[in-house]
Amino acid sequence: MVHLAEINHADVSTKHVDKAAKKAVLQLANDQDNFTTSVYGSRFATSDLPRDEMPEQEMPREVAYRMIKDELSLDGNPMLNLASFVTTYMEDEAEKLMTESFSKNFIDYEEYPQSADIQNRCVSMIGRLFNAPVGLEKGNGAVGTSCVGSSEAIMLGVLAMKRVWKNRRKAEGKSTENPNIVMSSAVQVCWEKATRYFEIDEKLVYCTPDRFVIDPEEVVNLVDENTIGICCILGTTYTGEYEDVKAVNDLLEERGLNTPIHVDAASGGFVAPFVVPDLEWDFRLKHVVSINVSGHKYGLVYPGVGWVVWRSADFLPQELVFNINYLGADQASFTLNFSKGASQVIGQYYQLIRLGKHGYRAIMSNLIRTADYLSNSLENLGYVIMSKKSGEGLPLVAFRLPDIKGEDEEERSYDEFALAHQLRVRGWVVPAYTMAPHTEKLKMLRVVVREDFSWSRCDALIADIKLCMTYLEAMDKEAIRKTQEFVRMHNMTSSRAEHNHPKFRNETHSIQGKTDKTHAIC
Repeated sequence: MVHLAEINHADVSTKHVDKAAKKAVLQLANDQDNFTTSVYGSRFATSDLPRDEMPEQEMPREVAYRMIKDELSLDGNPMLNLASFVTTYMEDEAEKLMTESFSKNFIDYEEYPQSADIQNRCVSMIGRLFNAPVGLEKGNGAVGTSCVGSSEAIMLGVLAMKRVWKNRRKAEGKSTENPNIVMSSAVQVCWEKATRYFEIDEKLVYCTPDRFVIDPEEVVNLVDENTIGICCILGTTYTGEYEDVKAVNDLLEERGLNTPIHVDAASGGFVAPFVVPDLEWDFRLKHVVSINVSGHKYGLVYPGVGWVVWRSADFLPQELVFNINYLGADQASFTLNFSKGASQVIGQYYQLIRLGKHGYRAIMSNLIRTADYLSNSLENLGYVIMSKKSGEGLPLVAFRLPDIKGEDEEERSYDEFALAHQLRVRGWVVPAYTMAPHTEKLKMLRVVVREDFSWSRCDALIADIKLCMTYLEAMDKEAIRKTQEFVRMHNMTSSRAEHNHPKFRNETHSIQGKTDKTHAIC
């Protein structure tokens, strides 16, 4: 038997090494492949992970786990990603419940009746939160479903409005060509997808340099006989403002128009009821027929889960509902997706009963206080605050650099994008945007205050903003340009992303493609 120490000192590249030593080296390599005591002592640690084709051979599970975990460590820290509304914290008990439900195919109502019933409980709770009419007998009142995020929920709401409009036009013997929908130019991109995918014309209400939400008068003026509905946003992705749903509703009433309103409450649906409960935006208003909300935003559930609720079954046409007997039981389906996991629905139910109204109210109130603290701190640094305070909008802070006044003043050498890039170097993801079209290419930054954005973390962000400002103010334009280019190439992954096919990188059909504004991140 040849000892390992002897092999280490042997010159295996020469003809003088005896056959036993060579055999031991080969055996050691073979042992490393199969029985290594360390992931980093295996051959997998010195080879690339498969990228384009499935490997022929399997690898040990602990190696696969560690190699993938190491790759994922190159992702950013979700807690420092202040661009996103998406929940990044849940309690251990919630995570455990969700993990235990990974294997459940939610659509199999026969096999998993309790999961299906839990969805119905969530729909009922959310509907009542939005003041939906309660049926006096079973089968009456609001209807709804869980979805894969608000995008699917919005698609369903748009489809329902289009079908209701089409059925009415047919009954009146009128054309069903050229349906349109009225909405803000600041909508999230899923609304543009819905209009394009379902062949609906967009009637846009444009923002202005001093108004970042719809103007109710302009909205109703755009309504015609081909309008299937109006989109009102409860918390825009840019500035977090609540659009005036009640004013739109009242104008429709005043003019005798029977146009339905869909409220996109993706972000605000779990905020407004607890912070400004007297604000009328929901089913208390006659023309509001459907509402969507994201459970994975301020619903406090990991992505992705959304909800859509209709005022009554009258606004969800029968032809969009499919009765199926696929997995052992008759069931009605009116979602775009079929198979999906039950975990997120279970997670939503946990949060609803664990926190209750008091818990949500406490969390949302804290977030508003933190947002106001950040807003006041940035205002003291000279920034212009574009978002609302004191709960009049979402718990976020939208801000921009002040306008340069006076011809004699030295021109500022940096903009909002330069500040965003410097913060990225410090680990923070604070997005800079070009505001919605018709706002004179106004630039802005936005910080979303989520549940895990504590006061101390807020202080750390403010300190880093001051540090970045000091750094930028000491540089000229050319130095800043070179620094931004370096950050784009080496600190941001978008410059070297490979997931976008070259053919689709420069589209010109979206609002962003047409106007060069930046779609806000949700």
